[in-house]
Amino acid sequence: MKAIFILATTAAMTASSVVYAADAVEAVPAAPEAVEMPAAFTWSGPYIGLHTGYGWGDGDAIVGGSDSFDGWRFGGFVGYNWQFSSGFVAGLEGDVNYDWNENSYAGGVDIGTGFSGSVRGRVGYAMDRALIFAAGGWTATNASIDGGGFDDDDTLHGWTIGAGLDYAFTDNVFGRIEYRYNDFGEGDLAGADFNFNQHIINVGIGVKF
Repeated sequence: MKAIFILATTAAMTASSVVYAADAVEAVPAAPEAVEMPAAFTWSGPYIGLHTGYGWGDGDAIVGGSDSFDGWRFGGFVGYNWQFSSGFVAGLEGDVNYDWNENSYAGGVDIGTGFSGSVRGRVGYAMDRALIFAAGGWTATNASIDGGGFDDDDTLHGWTIGAGLDYAFTDNVFGRIEYRYNDFGEGDLAGADFNFNQHIINVGIGVKF
């Protein structure tokens, strides 16, 4: 009788252990769901934008010697960036602009520059959505003289260098502020030499794709 009691007790404990083990297996918590992290921001890719600003020009005006040619400007730019894992950014950019910097002289003579453009290489360092950059390359502008028996224009070719900051407000829209120095070299207006250089400040907005 004692042996039967021991066997019954053992069987009951074994059954209890199996049930407990089954419950324990069922109680294992589910693995947490994977959370998709947003992709890190990058400056790589094409972009396009508009800018405006002010230029402080200095040139040989033929009439009256050297003179200042200052005025507002407006233009557009397009480019492409490559960003590397170190935060280094390299790129190419082109722009086309118009400067309102015409001066008027005695006799109804007007001298100034109008359309200008450049093609520049860019290097910079990205700190997440902020990109500090320097740029330099080729530039050109169209200078003209009108009135007083003069009617001539010439395209001046030179070099440009500058630096600035791009800041991305969203993944696609960024703002820009930059300084640039343009040395347009020397041209010929009405048979006389015309030298022109310019300091400019641009502010702009762009869209990257």
